Amino acid sequence: MIECIFTIDYEIYGNGDGSLEELVFAPADKLNSLFRQAGCKFVAFIEAAELELIQDQGSDPAIGLISEQIKSFHNEGIEIGLHLHPQWYKARHENGQWRLDYSEYNLCTLPRERIAEIVDRSISYLRRVLGQPDFTPLSFRAGNWLMQPTHVAAGVLAERGIKLDSSVFKGGLQHRHGLDYRKAIGNGYYWTFSDHVDMPDANGTLLEIPTYTEMVPFWKMLTMKRVGMKGAGNDKGKGLSSHSLSSARLERLIDFLRFRYPLKLDYCRMTIDELTKMMGAIVREDRKAPGRYRPIVAIGHTKDLVDYETIRSFLAYLQENGIRVSTFKDVYDKCKT
Repeated sequence: MIECIFTIDYEIYGNGDGSLEELVFAPADKLNSLFRQAGCKFVAFIEAAELELIQDQGSDPAIGLISEQIKSFHNEGIEIGLHLHPQWYKARHENGQWRLDYSEYNLCTLPRERIAEIVDRSISYLRRVLGQPDFTPLSFRAGNWLMQPTHVAAGVLAERGIKLDSSVFKGGLQHRHGLDYRKAIGNGYYWTFSDHVDMPDANGTLLEIPTYTEMVPFWKMLTMKRVGMKGAGNDKGKGLSSHSLSSARLERLIDFLRFRYPLKLDYCRMTIDELTKMMGAIVREDRKAPGRYRPIVAIGHTKDLVDYETIRSFLAYLQENGIRVSTFKDVYDKCKT
């Protein structure tokens, strides 16, 4: 049995550039219209740190629209997940630009007290926006997928009532940040974990449902659509010295220097042919072994939402093949049992 969970990272560019109305509000509104027409829901991973700092420092007049949209989504039954780029919490807006604190880039490498402070603050922000003082998100996605080293951060999240993580993408590797999800390639479609997000633990308190990936030759990543989007939103080097930027580029090149590379099921960056080909392989596998439960997580970013016709076609393809579009709340109990 296959169920597809569409997730959207609700955020502007990672360096703070871009308009909330153009990169978040308008594309998320169009996406919701598509899903409403199809009679299904998605999971909105709200980048709480970014939005709270934009609100506190008054850097974008559309922040009010954003708050209303998040609340409206929640009222419509769209699942609100927590997404965090912790470098925002000590950010300053000066001369029209954001200065982020990249020493806090990876939540998992911070002291436990700081992790707890950041998680508590982000959940409090969501509660204020939603007007629900008891709201706790079911799901979490780490900024830049950085959920390693796992133990301390996972404990803090579990203590706050978060039950599910979707930070892993099988085969992922980032030398610069110590991310290595290659061990997860042999895992199933989901697993519980405790000390290591990429290692199943039957006694783990958190459930991992990773973004679905397929290991492909690295040159298959170089499609015109994907390369064009990376050019438009290449924000990771801003704020680094020339030496640090050169080092970052070299480390990124090393990440790519392997024959097979993880291609994420990204409905913003893939063509309809790529999406249906990847899902078609899962459908064929399911027909051979229909007794296995297969929750498939697709990822997108509001800042990448431009090709709505591809999304419409992909939703139609799923419907034609009897694949239900679900949320994490829909699939959580099935995975746990």
